[in-house]
Amino acid sequence: MLEEAIQVIRQLFSGEEVNHHGAHYTVENARLYTVPDEPVPIDVSGFGPAATQLASRVGDGYITMMPDASMVEQYLPHARKARGDPHGGGAGKPVSGGTKVCYDTDADAAVRTAHRLWANELLPGELGQVLPSPKHFEQAQTLVTEDMVRRNRVCGDDVDAHVAELKRFADAGFDRVYVNQIGPDLRGFFDFYRTKVLPRL
Repeated sequence: MLEEAIQVIRQLFSGEEVNHHGAHYTVENARLYTVPDEPVPIDVSGFGPAATQLASRVGDGYITMMPDASMVEQYLPHARKARGDPHGGGAGKPVSGGTKVCYDTDADAAVRTAHRLWANELLPGELGQVLPSPKHFEQAQTLVTEDMVRRNRVCGDDVDAHVAELKRFADAGFDRVYVNQIGPDLRGFFDFYRTKVLPRL
């Protein structure tokens, strides 16, 4: 379904009228009247081998949230082949990752904030993908303790810990990493990264 949807989106970027009758979608007389000067890149997320191969075949880039070098290594050869580049590094098909941190000058307060706002991220197995409603997430996140957050999320203002988290992605071959601040201190987070973390990378 995703592959077919991407095909339709790319047709729409032409600015021409699109009619499509596929296995999953029917599109009739669709047209974008205001199109970008160049098609918008479509990066595809993948967390397993099949999705990673799909991303390399049909995406303009790859997104995954774990600094897993084996997934990057799986992606790049397929990306090279898809672009007709047997030797290059994916030829303009970047690998992007993301991580969540909770900046605060008080590490314990940061842990409490991350636990309160984003405990569901640490739910075991596939539980976070199959729960049907917010009520169920509220119930399930009681399985996540503050200690679990402390072990699995960078919380506080330890520069070395923040740098190490980003370095894990760089060492795994990522081209860019998006960092999400959990919590309300966005100004503090941006100032901290601008003055303390990014100069170390």
